[in-house]
Amino acid sequence: MKRFAPLLSFTILLAAFAAQSRAADNYKVDPVHSAAVFRIHHANIGYVWGRINDPAGTFTLDDADPPKSNFNIELQVANVDTHNDKRDGHLKSPDFFNAKQYPTITFKSTAVKQSPSAKVLDVTGDLTLHGVTKSITIPVELTGKGEFPPGTQRAGIEATFTIKRSDFDMKNMLGAVGDEVRLTIALEGVKQ
Repeated sequence: MKRFAPLLSFTILLAAFAAQSRAADNYKVDPVHSAAVFRIHHANIGYVWGRINDPAGTFTLDDADPPKSNFNIELQVANVDTHNDKRDGHLKSPDFFNAKQYPTITFKSTAVKQSPSAKVLDVTGDLTLHGVTKSITIPVELTGKGEFPPGTQRAGIEATFTIKRSDFDMKNMLGAVGDEVRLTIALEGVKQ
């Protein structure tokens, strides 16, 4: 038995290394099963809700070493949808998003920390909106992993956070339209 001990130790070490080397999984956002939703106060009375359809991007989840996870998400301003064509056109105009000059909203992570909850990562990254880039930290919930349809591995993440549109030089109609915007980004990714 003693002569097999070095071989057994080597095999265990090799298995541990192999498991560690495949700990990080890369995912591509599936826009059909993902959503980007926002709400903003209207005239200090009620909230108007909207979507930015067809979110895109990639994310990497490293279960063995969460700080090695990363996130790269992109939204197309042309996809703003509040279920009102006139309002959507105004939001895409230079009064607000200015979709022609600033067609995308992006978030690129720069640091990831494990929060006290095993299912939440504190993700710091650069949010670029309306031509302005700001570093923000958001809680990203790991909502699950699974296989659907058979043979297709998926993972889900969700983040809810608030920004001030004035921080991104979107200052038109402040007062009539709130400054704070709450966003929920819920993404399902397909393992690559």
